[in-house]
Amino acid sequence: MPFGFCDVRIFVVLLLIINDMKSLIFLVFLSMSAAVKAQNLALADSIVKYQMESGGWPKNQDWLRGADVAYMEECRRTGVGSTIDNGATIRELRTLAEVLAAGVEESRAVRYRAAFDRGVRYLLVMQYANGGWPQFWPSRSDDSYSNHVTFNDNAMINVMRLLRDVADGRGVMGRIPVEETTRTACRTAFWRGVRCILDCQIPDRKGRPTVWCQQHDAHTLRPASARKYELAAYCGHGETVDIVLLLMDVVDDAPDYRSPLLKQLGISRKLLRRRIAFAVDWLKGHAIHDMKLEAFTNVEGQPDHRLVHEAGAPDLWARYYDLETELPLYSDRHGLPLRSFNEIGYERRNGYSWVGYSPQRLFAKYLVWKNR
Repeated sequence: MPFGFCDVRIFVVLLLIINDMKSLIFLVFLSMSAAVKAQNLALADSIVKYQMESGGWPKNQDWLRGADVAYMEECRRTGVGSTIDNGATIRELRTLAEVLAAGVEESRAVRYRAAFDRGVRYLLVMQYANGGWPQFWPSRSDDSYSNHVTFNDNAMINVMRLLRDVADGRGVMGRIPVEETTRTACRTAFWRGVRCILDCQIPDRKGRPTVWCQQHDAHTLRPASARKYELAAYCGHGETVDIVLLLMDVVDDAPDYRSPLLKQLGISRKLLRRRIAFAVDWLKGHAIHDMKLEAFTNVEGQPDHRLVHEAGAPDLWARYYDLETELPLYSDRHGLPLRSFNEIGYERRNGYSWVGYSPQRLFAKYLVWKNR
């Protein structure tokens, strides 16, 4: 059928409509981009505003919607509150780096870079001589569990990954100006952290390295308790997995093991691979078979959880294992050891991650990694 004059007009009209739609979409995109940038700048401004004198930041704050003013005033008054718990300080530093890398006017860039540098110095200064990091610094009190070397909720691992990124200019950290002396200091702190991880690896009764506790004594590096229900124990599900994944990444980086720093710290590729293998083997030997975590409604009509037998259920792991028997270990706010998940009181039973499957995530990666 011939392409007539009417068809040409329709075609032209359609082209105009499509062109207008493209323009509209472009304008919407620009508007959204501007809104996102404005929000990121507001977030970075707030982060800078609430940075503590120490260089760190308090935890659990929504800097965009508004910080807890009363809590912030208390932190400033006492000088205590800066922490690496729950991702604090790490999150703020990564946000500042992202905003800086995206490009900002010089007046803002100067403030953001200064806050970033202070935050990195905070992480370097709070590191212990043994290479570990406490949960809070300055300390909340002399006898606080937050003084322990803290792996709980990946506090120390988060710090080390950030320092590694800064040291090597990984990702966004390679697109912001950082003094070479700072990168070198971050690299040194990172490797001291690796040495601390190796020194914290708990020996079993035969002296073989196993896994880690959620926190270790700041002086002896022995397993230590934290909150009453967080007992000193081998850690299966949870922190151990992310520690091993970091060590695997370290080996993949193929560092110069002949460097004076690594020689001084006694770190070698063989040692790292050996310690990783010990941890993986321990986890494999402590899986809980034929049990699953079941959600149900209890007799009081409340949503609840229990461990039940189910043949062939995927392996799971307890978060804690007794340091003597190596059997799964549970507790409650009374701080007493319990041998069964179902003995835990309702509130803690449903308010804490007592069991889980995280080692499976490690095993899948380890299988590929060890054969490379």
